[in-house]
Amino acid sequence: MNWQKEFTNNKLLKDKISDFLDIHGVSGLEQALQLYTDMHQEYLIKNKSSISKIKINDIYYLDIQGHDIILHTASGLYKKYGTLNEELETLSHYGFIKCSQSCMISLSKIKTIHNNEITLTNDDTVHMSKRFAPKVLLAYSVGSNTRKFAKERHISG
Repeated sequence: MNWQKEFTNNKLLKDKISDFLDIHGVSGLEQALQLYTDMHQEYLIKNKSSISKIKINDIYYLDIQGHDIILHTASGLYKKYGTLNEELETLSHYGFIKCSQSCMISLSKIKTIHNNEITLTNDDTVHMSKRFAPKVLLAYSVGSNTRKFAKERHISG
């Protein structure tokens, strides 16, 4: 059975989509689809001795240690060579932002911001410098509605 026939015969699904569109509109559906797509994007980590693929959604933050970038993820730590600015170019589209000269975080992984400390959903704490604080606070507050929607859908869906 193709998806169009399945969709036509599934009244519950049609009702859910109609309810969603009534509440959030077409732009909400577009955002939800983009969020779903982003959550499944993969990120390639290469270093001298190995290559790994992880889901971008599993990355909490990246920081610089010496000449290495350390990726802090749901499945552990990964190390690669490069610059934070290069990583930001790749990951900013997926909600990453610099919070200090040596660290960038996933906005979707922020639990709380208190003074100059950011606590992430895995309970790691990272420093937020005064220089980057206004951008982080703005991005976090603007994106909180999208993240709230995503969490509600994830919990109940």
